[in-house]
Amino acid sequence: MSDVLRIGEFEILPGEQRKIELPVAKLYTDADVSLPIHIIRAKKPGPTIFISAAVHGDELNGIEIIRRLISQKNFKIIRGTVIAVPMVNVYGVVNQSRYMPDRRDLNRCFPGSAKGSLAARVAHIFLNEIVKHCDYGIDLHTGAIHRSNLPQIRGDMEDEETKLLAQVFGVPVVLHSTIIDGSLRDAAVKNNTKVLLYEAGEALRFDEFSIRAGIKGIENVLQHLGLMRKKPRKKKPTDPYIANSSGWHRANASGIVNNKVNLGDQITKGELLAEIGSPYGDVLGVVTASRSGILIGKQNIPLVQEGEAMFHIAYFKESDEEIAEHIETVQDLLLPESGLYL
Repeated sequence: MSDVLRIGEFEILPGEQRKIELPVAKLYTDADVSLPIHIIRAKKPGPTIFISAAVHGDELNGIEIIRRLISQKNFKIIRGTVIAVPMVNVYGVVNQSRYMPDRRDLNRCFPGSAKGSLAARVAHIFLNEIVKHCDYGIDLHTGAIHRSNLPQIRGDMEDEETKLLAQVFGVPVVLHSTIIDGSLRDAAVKNNTKVLLYEAGEALRFDEFSIRAGIKGIENVLQHLGLMRKKPRKKKPTDPYIANSSGWHRANASGIVNNKVNLGDQITKGELLAEIGSPYGDVLGVVTASRSGILIGKQNIPLVQEGEAMFHIAYFKESDEEIAEHIETVQDLLLPESGLYL
């Protein structure tokens, strides 16, 4: 049957919803390691989209985004197929590590190989069993250990459909990002799969704003593609702001950090971002902004080595003040005073 979706040994029919465990490899103990996959298929045909998290095993926000999304009572697919993979790098999640056991970055090992390294084999399985079926994908990430990212969408903004999906997602900031060789996005694009990369929060931590923004953004995309029924909106959402470039500001001394700015802040050229001091209270160096923009990423640990990346600033053509106000508005909408969860 042409309408049967085959993933590994499993067959999923239209109108069916299944949770499967796709075998990857074994541990030293001979215990199986499998990818947990949740497939939801509507009876009506339509696009197929994957939603993946924890390609880097210590990036946990995406796991919670998928968990909350598929457990919502009102989460119903009316056409097409959703393939949710909350843990791509199961090994990394178990070990609370960004990397695979062979110390490879899974997101640099695509398209992978059936006979290559462990990371290459996982990449090969994910690409051939999941991505090859999909028209679209949303890959969920966070900042690295001790670094936080403002909720943002990254993708190829020179591709009109990808740009439209990025705007539909609805987070305040969209960053044009070139494709990195060996990444999941690189392999997906070669498969003609349009992919958005969602960056938000910090490794090994849950961030409520990032989680809520991710859930809302995925729902917006699914509604736009016709997989979910559109919900009535009280007002038209504001278009996000697209940054065509960004840059990191680095420490000019080693020491203890006195941070002066927060994620989402409007940054002006020459503004003091941080002071770096000695244990005796002496100021050893200061970090100032070389250009005006919006702070979209920052290091959190208050210790720094000279040359270390500290602040990630995105640069826009629009008014930075207007963008900062928009970020604050979105945060207020997603984090009301009453109630912690959606």
